[in-house]
Amino acid sequence: MADASILLDVAYDGTDFHGFAPQREGRTVHGTLLEALRALDPSIADARGASRTDAGVHARGQLVAFDPSRELPPAAWHAELNRRLPDDLVVTRARTVPRGFVPRFENLGKRYAYLVRPRSIRDPLERRRAWVFPFAVDVERMANEIEALVGTHDFQAFRRAADERVDTVRTMIAADVRAEGDLLRVTIEGTGFMYNMVRIIVGTVVEVGAGRRAPGALARAIASGDRRDLGLTAPAQGLCLERIYLANDDDLPLAWTTVGKKRPPSRVAAESPPSGEHTERSSDEA
Repeated sequence: MADASILLDVAYDGTDFHGFAPQREGRTVHGTLLEALRALDPSIADARGASRTDAGVHARGQLVAFDPSRELPPAAWHAELNRRLPDDLVVTRARTVPRGFVPRFENLGKRYAYLVRPRSIRDPLERRRAWVFPFAVDVERMANEIEALVGTHDFQAFRRAADERVDTVRTMIAADVRAEGDLLRVTIEGTGFMYNMVRIIVGTVVEVGAGRRAPGALARAIASGDRRDLGLTAPAQGLCLERIYLANDDDLPLAWTTVGKKRPPSRVAAESPPSGEHTERSSDEA
């Protein structure tokens, strides 16, 4: 039996998946990936993801670990899996990690990005990856609003009612809004997220930018803990899980190095070369 686990970096278009997590019915990222893994090694019991992205949510940097009994180098897992996966799901990197590695608990935090198209006319080429919001918005007002997130706060108001976890304190490392052509990009990095948290933040910031909600909504909700102080939940298709940070990433941003010192270093060993440009402490669907 192999004495190490394999950690995969995975990207997918979430449009035609019923989320990451396994379900009794419906096509999922977990199920599709596990089927490809078992075609190579039938002994693989499970695939452990770092984040349970919801239906329609995309990913560029999901992490998934598994425990093989077949001895293959990371480069072989990388290549052979991609030969078996559909066009909307790809492995961008594979590497060895200690046996039983659980990315859900071994990561430092995550970066999510959300794309908004503030135009009344739909763009059919963006319909799978951006939210069409049919009102003009003030980008500077949005950028000022989202600054309230940075730091350590109790985010109990920033979740769907079905999220019943007790610990709702999270640290947001960075949050910003910027224009990219006809699109607005909202980026949030944090040590952890709760169910629908990023989508609630985006919906609120967009409402503030459109003048449909008074500025200071995020700060008020942090203070009150009341979901009613926040705006709508933005739709799923604009959301993308861009990166999951590990303590020993070679390119770990400076802002994450202090967070990294709070955890023992992950022992990530040999890896396959990254594909193309792709070089939490708790599960979530942000």
